[in-house]
Amino acid sequence: MPQPDTEQPDLWAGRFLEYRERLLALARRNLNPFLARRVSPEDVVQDTLSAACGKIDFFENKPEIPVYFKLRLLLFQTVAALERRHLQCRKRDACKEVEVTEDGDCSAARLNWNRFTDTVTGPLTRLDRLDRYALLQKALGSLSENDRQILELRHFDGMSNSECAEVLHIDPKAASIRHVRALQRLQKQLTEFTEFRP
Repeated sequence: MPQPDTEQPDLWAGRFLEYRERLLALARRNLNPFLARRVSPEDVVQDTLSAACGKIDFFENKPEIPVYFKLRLLLFQTVAALERRHLQCRKRDACKEVEVTEDGDCSAARLNWNRFTDTVTGPLTRLDRLDRYALLQKALGSLSENDRQILELRHFDGMSNSECAEVLHIDPKAASIRHVRALQRLQKQLTEFTEFRP
């Protein structure tokens, strides 16, 4: 009977640790302020890496997808699970421990959206911004996986061009070209959706 390969998990664990600082930066940017009262970005990354070590098959399948993107997915799943546990429970709800937003919504998605928008001056302004956000999501969804990856890394994860190149295993020049072309395609899609929406 063949013995299990005990070195394989250790090899993957070493690879995962290479992305720890990037995951930590990502957790800091996306951790709900309410949730941050109970868990730290370090806690999120630790849980993410622990989950990754238990899902080696997930990382061995579809090797064309960069390891960072798979870790990134696990991190967001970890954050979502923590939010369900701490922000959507009836007992000791973290949202009740501090003053909530005007509309009572303490979800990470809403908080992140408010963080990147200007001050809302009225209901019509807010509706317009939500509408533009929906258009942006639709436009991003119409792009290719390569386009979405480079845009997410540059504008959501806050990576430099050289960092993107390292994660995607391409030359910095190729990463720069991919970024510019992705922005052009996104702009085109936004223009089309804006012109033809009812």
